[in-house]
Amino acid sequence: MSFRRGVVRQSKFRHVFAQAWKAEHCIDDVRVSRVTWDTQLCAVNPKFIAVIIEAGGGGSFLVVPINKSGRIDQSCPTVCGHAAPVLDIQWSPHDDNIIASASEDCTVKVWQIPDGGLTSPMTEAIVILEGHSKRVGILAWHPTAFNILLTAGCDNVICVWNVGTGELVYQLSDAHPDLIYSVSWNKDGSAVCTVCKDKALRVIDPRRGTVLKVKEKVHDGTRPMRAVFLSDGKILTTGFSRMSERQLALWDTKDLSEPMAVQEMDTSNGVLLPFYDPDTNMVYLCGKGDCTIRYFEVTDESPYVHFLSLYSSKEPQRGAGFLSKRGVDVNKCEIARFYKLHERKVEPISMTVPRKSDLFQGDLYPDTAGLEPALLADEWIAGQDAPPLLVSLSGGYSAPPSKHRDTLRSKPKLVSQDSGSGAAPPSAGNAAAPTSTSTTAAKETEEEVPQPRVATRETDGNTDRPKREDDLLNELLAEMKALRAVVLAQSQRIELLERQLARIEDGDV
Repeated sequence: MSFRRGVVRQSKFRHVFAQAWKAEHCIDDVRVSRVTWDTQLCAVNPKFIAVIIEAGGGGSFLVVPINKSGRIDQSCPTVCGHAAPVLDIQWSPHDDNIIASASEDCTVKVWQIPDGGLTSPMTEAIVILEGHSKRVGILAWHPTAFNILLTAGCDNVICVWNVGTGELVYQLSDAHPDLIYSVSWNKDGSAVCTVCKDKALRVIDPRRGTVLKVKEKVHDGTRPMRAVFLSDGKILTTGFSRMSERQLALWDTKDLSEPMAVQEMDTSNGVLLPFYDPDTNMVYLCGKGDCTIRYFEVTDESPYVHFLSLYSSKEPQRGAGFLSKRGVDVNKCEIARFYKLHERKVEPISMTVPRKSDLFQGDLYPDTAGLEPALLADEWIAGQDAPPLLVSLSGGYSAPPSKHRDTLRSKPKLVSQDSGSGAAPPSAGNAAAPTSTSTTAAKETEEEVPQPRVATRETDGNTDRPKREDDLLNELLAEMKALRAVVLAQSQRIELLERQLARIEDGDV
């Protein structure tokens, strides 16, 4: 576990909690696809939500703006250009309007979604990529190079495309002897890791077409596996043990002989889909058919993978979409957001770190990958590598309204009111200084008349405001000076009377 001998491990993500959004913010009447392919069925970016849906006579997916909620009408336009069911969809990391789709019709198509969403059914793709001989089930955009897309199909072939030209750049046809389960790029896009039906984990350089590392039998079970590259070069895999227990394992690419950590969870049948957040180094595991989302933190200290908590609900999930960090609400300390697919509903689930302060939490939001690509397609093809270009999330932070804003705005009024009520203290000396009191009362009546005029001038243009404030300040200071003189005179008078009283008591008079 994440503690040793009763000493709790220090982490700012220990108390992350998940919360489903209210029903009025969900999307209803979405006919989620029943395809048996183990995929997320949903893709999300800061602009749009895309969901693969049931369609007769072909394949289609729904695209709606991310702020959409409520019921989806049956006549809502979809992207419906495939001749067979769609198996995977992925948004481009460098353009929020570009999405790629892979289908059983052996093609990959790239679509450009207009701002605001679809107004009519979209059947014409901007690019069609044809190179697979069997159905295509895996898509992976390059994380730093513009317009580089990797695809993998049931023909056990990996293709790398330049989407800008529609050209097949690299093809790896002999690296995998069996069905490819998943493909993941590393941080700078210089290598990919794959897991295959032969239970092997491979690290591949797609440009040279060579297998750099191989680990046989990553998980002993026969059911599908998943693998994802972490930002520090390690690889996290999910799979099944020989006893059909679901497992999570962490591997160091420098030495694949033994896993750094292995955790066994339960005996459910659903494939665990890992979603990795490189900014927080957290991994979220969603199992198809599960009612839970588990989340872990990966660190450099043993046992390396620390279980944090799990979100549980009554309804099982058909799939899930993971929102990129650019779309989370930094004002609510939201570090991740899922879009859980029910049978006919899409439900957002927020992962939040509880914080009391209203300020921007810089420790929760380090700079994250932005839209700007670090390389062009030709530069990456020529052999260049570069880490992603980072942007700050503090631009999405808006300060909450100040609790003292109204007080600050009313300060000039308080000054003008003080000048009228400044006569209250002299009234304490009414018995000793009636002349001073009458003078102050006269000033009160004089001050009461111009006050509305002052307010009018302030609203008209603030032209006479500094001069008027100086006059009020001078009058206030004069009143205080006169009051001090009165107090001093009365204290001297009291002292004299006390002396006379003492003489009378002593019999001197």
